[in-house]
Amino acid sequence: MNDPKSDKPGGRGPNGSPQMPSRFSHSLMTWVLVIGVGLFLTMILYKALDKRKTISPQEFWNYASNGQIKGTILIWEKQIEGELREGTPGLKADEPRRFRVHYAYSAADDNFDKRLQEALAGHDTKYRYEFSGWWEAFLPHLLIMGVLFIAVWFLLLRRLGAAASGGGFLGSFGRSRHRVLNRETAKVTFRDVAGIEEAKEEVQEIIEFLKNPRRFQRLGGRIPRGMLLVGEPGCGKTLLAKAIAGEADVPFFSISGSDFVEMFVGVGASRVRDLFKQAKDNSPCIIFLDEIDAVGRRRGVGFTSGGHDEREQTLNAILVEMDGFETSDQIIVIAATNRMDVLDPALTRPGRFDRQINVPLPDLVGRVEILKIYAEKVKCGPDVDLNRIARGTPMFSGADLEALVNEAAIAATMANKDYIELADLEEARDKVRWGRARKSRVIDEHDKEITAYHEAGHALVQLLLPDTDPLHKVSIIPRGTMGGATFSLPEKDRFLFTRKYCNGLLCTLFGGRLAEEIFCDDVSSGAQNDIAHATEIAKKMVLDWGMSDRLGPINYAGDDRAMMPLEVSGRQYSDRTGEVIDEEVKRLIDEAYEVTRTLLEKNREGIERLAAALLKYETLSADEVRQIIDGQTLDKPTVGDLLDREQARMAPDGSKPATDSPPLPAPPGGALPEAT
Repeated sequence: MNDPKSDKPGGRGPNGSPQMPSRFSHSLMTWVLVIGVGLFLTMILYKALDKRKTISPQEFWNYASNGQIKGTILIWEKQIEGELREGTPGLKADEPRRFRVHYAYSAADDNFDKRLQEALAGHDTKYRYEFSGWWEAFLPHLLIMGVLFIAVWFLLLRRLGAAASGGGFLGSFGRSRHRVLNRETAKVTFRDVAGIEEAKEEVQEIIEFLKNPRRFQRLGGRIPRGMLLVGEPGCGKTLLAKAIAGEADVPFFSISGSDFVEMFVGVGASRVRDLFKQAKDNSPCIIFLDEIDAVGRRRGVGFTSGGHDEREQTLNAILVEMDGFETSDQIIVIAATNRMDVLDPALTRPGRFDRQINVPLPDLVGRVEILKIYAEKVKCGPDVDLNRIARGTPMFSGADLEALVNEAAIAATMANKDYIELADLEEARDKVRWGRARKSRVIDEHDKEITAYHEAGHALVQLLLPDTDPLHKVSIIPRGTMGGATFSLPEKDRFLFTRKYCNGLLCTLFGGRLAEEIFCDDVSSGAQNDIAHATEIAKKMVLDWGMSDRLGPINYAGDDRAMMPLEVSGRQYSDRTGEVIDEEVKRLIDEAYEVTRTLLEKNREGIERLAAALLKYETLSADEVRQIIDGQTLDKPTVGDLLDREQARMAPDGSKPATDSPPLPAPPGGALPEAT
């Protein structure tokens, strides 16, 4: 019977002699091939780099006799080397001046030396004999070969070694580009996550499974293999996945869906296999696939370029690897996307990503908690009211709130403040949502007056109508693409839009346009965004929300995100119904227009006073708007007064304050007056 070890590397053959391992023999053949190719390339490279031309012995003696050789002539045992002077007859411009002569001589040959001395007599050319061993002549060739071998090693052999370890013939292209986080590199827990309490509660069982898997095996239950986090950008999907790994204290393998896609077909699938192999070697662990819609889009004709599409092969590899999990494998795959509608159904079926967790935008309480987390990392003043900031940031994500606090810290730093004030946070909120205030923009007085009446119309309607969000402040300072802005401060997050609220919102939007028409005897393009927003709301009321009495509670909008190419999309109603829809949209807008016109006509004096105050102060809070409409006067400095007082405090040379006058008081309402 043959020795079973004879078939293994390092065993013995049938005759008892040591057997050469096949892997070693393959490696030896590779080395021999590489060295042979290296020697061949070295010879070619050496000849290519050799810029000397070969001349005959007779030409050499002619050049030497005529004094056309420059410098020193080197005389070796087998050849003579030298350099011709510039302007040598018969030498072309692009022809090399260095030369060599294949001339064999004897070291005891006095005739050669005597003849050379006679030829060089009267010239400044010298000569020198060079006697060296074979290794000195071969040394330059050896150095070139060594450099070439090192280059081949780094460019070829290292990639072949990476391919042998599981990357395929593509070498390092097939290795996964994931990032690994553990306790030493990052520690994120649920204390760093706020505003998504329901999602945190839903993933508690995953943490328990990673900590104590036997508890679930006792009753035969199977933990979900994959979780899909679905939510708007910036809601905290990646942060939640890191917190799960931090709570369970397991390695966290993070990779983006776009990291799988390369120009070579098959690279994505190879990276998927490498990622899951390393995860199994480090279990228990968590694999996080961010933006999985980059590779997990629905397959089929019309969605990819065919069966050999790189993205489709990558998706197939993910599906196969997730099916290969055993019950004992403590690996949880978490994916995140904000495009649930484009994912392939095979990804979301039971057994793969069989649990979808919604990560919504934070509500009012959630925004307060998120602001507290980020406010702890900066220095806030005593007047900071996080509840007020949270009320004024509806539909803000966690990333938006982080940017808000960071912008406030930057603004306070640039103003040389000791801490962040409420005014800094409110300015940062407006900057994140609408853009930076363009104070240096020069505005024509007539345009400024139109803007003042426009914003006064918005502010008055929003203040007087009952079914609208409370007014916060109004400003005619350009911000972003807007010439002015009227800011509201919602009392709560709105998840339901009533008909009365929608009608009030339409009236508020048309307040600016009608104020221009009534008080300026003209209309401008400044109401473009208001008209577009009002039209969208009116169409939603008719097509989606069934708020038209003539059409009833019927959805006419259809599915605007039809996925399959054969699905019917677009208008799915008759021409007669389309006419009724247009009439209903027009009716809602006309009714809101008339209600707003009546309200503005009834409060003409209030609009006049409010527009004049905006031209004077540029920014007014809600309390100041209410005082002006009631006929009261404001007791606060204008922008010009502030500038004059600031200049008066400066010394004549403009370097130090001339007096020790107290600092200027801030206007009420938290809105600082800003100069254009």
